[in-house]
Amino acid sequence: MRGRRARHVVEVLRAVPGDRIAVGLLRGRTGEAVVLEASIDLVLLSVNLAGQPPPPSPVSLVLALPRPKILRRVLQAVASMGVKRLALVGTYRVEKSYLGSPLLAPEAMAAELRLGLEQGKDTVPPEVTLHRHFKPFVEDHLDGLFPPGRRARLIAHPGAPALLDALPSGSDGAVLAIGPEGGFTAYEAETLVSRGFHPFTFGPRPLRVDVAVPFAVAQAEMALRRANPGPRDPE
Repeated sequence: MRGRRARHVVEVLRAVPGDRIAVGLLRGRTGEAVVLEASIDLVLLSVNLAGQPPPPSPVSLVLALPRPKILRRVLQAVASMGVKRLALVGTYRVEKSYLGSPLLAPEAMAAELRLGLEQGKDTVPPEVTLHRHFKPFVEDHLDGLFPPGRRARLIAHPGAPALLDALPSGSDGAVLAIGPEGGFTAYEAETLVSRGFHPFTFGPRPLRVDVAVPFAVAQAEMALRRANPGPRDPE
């Protein structure tokens, strides 16, 4: 390994020859490697990839496109949490300049997602799609990307009357819609509700998008566990 990854092994992990470190092959297996040589310019490893990446999150995201600085954090967080599908949507309150950000280039997003995968010891990046306008996304792409069925549809909205306490029994996943920091417009929220999204609120505190995303994903995963208690998850 060279470049950023070699520097990480030497400067952050402080690995020396003989040490074992966690490794993974992008879109492949995970495992560990023995460090053979380690310098700031080059790290040589003996790799054994015998494991599988962690299971994916049962939560997918529809997210109003945040400003680039926040998007960078969100992409890393989404990948590290195991979310495997993310739709970025230009809603009414999204600044049009955000749609021209260099961060939306596929290679730039891939770099941020890889950082998140490394944090989460995962190898399978999320599928990220960009939709510049809300109405065409809902009418032409929503059901194709997130087919209706056993996946609960949820919308986080400041005007919603209740917290996310429970999901219908039998829900095996969730599609979570999160608006910009000012929330979806009334039209956007009503449109999503008409498509089967159930509104809920985070509570009285406004949250930045990079805080709201992991907060909401964790809430949805907990609600799914309550809806489908396993042998170690009593009701």
